[in-house]
Amino acid sequence: MISTRTVGILLFNDVEVLDFAGPFEVFSLAESDKGHKHFNVITIAEQQAPIYARNGLTVIPDYSFANQPNINILVIPGGYGAEKVEINNPVVTDWIISQVKLTELTLSVCTGALLLAKAGLLAGKSATTHWMDLENLASYPNIEVIANTRFVDASDKTTNLVTSAGISAGIHASLYCVEKLIDSQTMQTTARRMEFDIS
Repeated sequence: MISTRTVGILLFNDVEVLDFAGPFEVFSLAESDKGHKHFNVITIAEQQAPIYARNGLTVIPDYSFANQPNINILVIPGGYGAEKVEINNPVVTDWIISQVKLTELTLSVCTGALLLAKAGLLAGKSATTHWMDLENLASYPNIEVIANTRFVDASDKTTNLVTSAGISAGIHASLYCVEKLIDSQTMQTTARRMEFDIS
């Protein structure tokens, strides 16, 4: 019997839409050749109230920090809300720290990397983010910032950690995570279904 991992996607006001919707689509579509879903994808916010994403999209999170189930993979999207608002919210950064300790893999998209940096989770690691925010990421101590790349896998013996560049790069990074966690065939099948060019 194939086990199903739970993917928890963090939401907050002014989150970039494709930052969370891209990974949502990738992990939701990944399945075995017999149709078994490899991932159950849920959304989590500090409060279980409507989230107002960038450019007016309203999203209702599945869970709050208070009632969420255990998750295996954490996805931290970016956007204005990450870099300007939640970066100053210790409730969110403390939650991220607690989840990273428990999860099998953490993926940040775009400026979601800044939340990881603020939480001290990128110290001593390599990472990337949206090209417009590379200098911002580099302002945090002891991070090797990688430019001109779609994603960076900074996993080590204690933590599986992947950061991606901006917006659509989160789809590419999510597919990479599917390959890392499942296998190459599943990743390729998912990419083909989405008509996403992984070359």
